[in-house]
Amino acid sequence: MSVHFVGGGPGAADLLTVRATRLLAAADVVLYPGTYLDPAVLEHCGPKARLVDTQHLDLDQITAELVAAARAGEQVVRLTSGDPSLYSALHEQTRRLDAAGVGWQVTPGVPAYAAAAALVGRELTVPEVAQSVVLTRTRARSTSMGAGESLTAFAATGATLVLHLAITRVRELMAELADVVGADCPVVVVHRASQPEELVLRGSVGSIADLVEDAGLRQAALILVGRALADDAAAGESFLYSPARHRA
Repeated sequence: MSVHFVGGGPGAADLLTVRATRLLAAADVVLYPGTYLDPAVLEHCGPKARLVDTQHLDLDQITAELVAAARAGEQVVRLTSGDPSLYSALHEQTRRLDAAGVGWQVTPGVPAYAAAAALVGRELTVPEVAQSVVLTRTRARSTSMGAGESLTAFAATGATLVLHLAITRVRELMAELADVVGADCPVVVVHRASQPEELVLRGSVGSIADLVEDAGLRQAALILVGRALADDAAAGESFLYSPARHRA
């Protein structure tokens, strides 16, 4: 008995890994997040697969589906959006599967932030500008944040920020960041990267909230903040590729 947690990537059907497509093709049961996943991804499933949209199910109901299918000897895939290592409730689900005596494995996927960066053609770690990336979210009607995980503390490091699950609070969050990174700091918002409805908004800490509200974005969008996103970033060059570096 085994459940496969599979990263469904950012949405495009051709951005799944080869392993992911093979698992989907062989699956008898596939649970998927209908809110975030492009339906085209499900075209990798076999014609007889039973498809379960989890957007209206709670964690215990999802687990019950996984356990029942695994105990029936069926091949089970639990699709996640992006990569299972980020905001996928992997820990909660696998803990329940362990308690039920059901095995599980994880197949990574292309994370949404990587697809967003690719779409806008930006490296998030630019020499002498930013060498770190912070993947985080904010708290509204969601799980509490850990002690010390404040947005302004992360911003003060100069790292490129990638904010998940935060689009409905963009104005409030930009107001928090303005005093730390400056109102002119570049911001890019990417809605449904790689999917047919994809949308890119480019602005600054001071202007992006108006753009988001005008576009009516309420979900499935990432907010990227940082000087590395600037078109004219005064970047240095990587020592890794420098002609001055000794190569044995």
